[in-house]
Amino acid sequence: MTKILLNIESKSLLNSLSERLQFENYATLPLGDMSQARRVAEAESLSVAIVDENVDITDLNIPTIVIAKNPNIDSAVEALRRGAMDYLSLPIDMNRLLDTLRKLESESPTTMPRTTQRQHPRRTNCATQPIIGNSRAIDKVRSMIERVAPSNARVLILGENGTGKELVARWLHAKSSRCDAPFVEVNCAAIPAELIESELFGHEKGSFTSAIKQRKGKFELADGGTLFMDEIGDMALSAQAKVLRALQENKITRVGGDKDIPVDVRVVAATNKDIRHEIEVGNFREDLYHRLSVIEIHVPPLRERQGDIGLLVEHFINEICQHHDIKPKSIEGDAMELLSNYPWTGNIRELHNVVERLIILSDERITADAVRQYYRS
Repeated sequence: MTKILLNIESKSLLNSLSERLQFENYATLPLGDMSQARRVAEAESLSVAIVDENVDITDLNIPTIVIAKNPNIDSAVEALRRGAMDYLSLPIDMNRLLDTLRKLESESPTTMPRTTQRQHPRRTNCATQPIIGNSRAIDKVRSMIERVAPSNARVLILGENGTGKELVARWLHAKSSRCDAPFVEVNCAAIPAELIESELFGHEKGSFTSAIKQRKGKFELADGGTLFMDEIGDMALSAQAKVLRALQENKITRVGGDKDIPVDVRVVAATNKDIRHEIEVGNFREDLYHRLSVIEIHVPPLRERQGDIGLLVEHFINEICQHHDIKPKSIEGDAMELLSNYPWTGNIRELHNVVERLIILSDERITADAVRQYYRS
């Protein structure tokens, strides 16, 4: 199995990243001390390291991904100069990280063996998680997906954090004629403003200091498929202008290049912001908004679909127990009633985290006392 060395100062980030990578069928070796990490790297058959930006990676002798707490162009250039294969900022864009790992696998199949062959979750309908619930609000979302997905119309998904906007985007792709082509995701809030243009449109070799080879951007990678631009409301105005041109002309130009490259991409965007307010205060271009919002889908917050909470809890219990390889736990009726009446300001994401906490910390049955103890603990 592939082994990934993790050397990250933040214990919470180290643990959460290790768990997520294990879920993706990677073996992780989390270490806090870099001198120990170097000794392990020499002794173990490691394939890649993921480290903090302050770590000296020059003598690790394995492919390395750098995580930056305070990203800037200088530190990005320095990391790449030292030999990093990628430079990611916090919060980590997991899709980009997994793409980098898969790319390394495809380029070095002998150095990164896998125990199982998994289909890419972005390219198969059956890998898309179900939309749980039977409330009128969520039925309306499903109905919109069924109507809109077969077209090539651009869609703007609106909703609070944690409501499941990405899941709606994946279903729009899965039910479209583009379902066998790539579903490429980019988190516009996670990429520094000075790097967003290269991320979206790619760059030519030598176009800036760290551009040691040509790189395709997200638009090219999504050619023929769907580009999901998450948190579009956080994109810098300079990048918005270039995205507008790409949507108008169906072509892009790489950074440092002078050649127009045609792209056939369906753009699905999402934001948790009041986009009309952002337009009024000058943070978002109105012409781009009209290009993106041919269809708008509003994903309801959990407080507007309280009747779905029980179904979601049961689904999460089964899913999380399977993930942690433990026997599914039952939940008492009064415990479920408590969960159904909480406000859930973090929506489905918060509910999932609380259920996972309850499963890990509770005994065989989840009781009301456990809910009171571990909710927001």
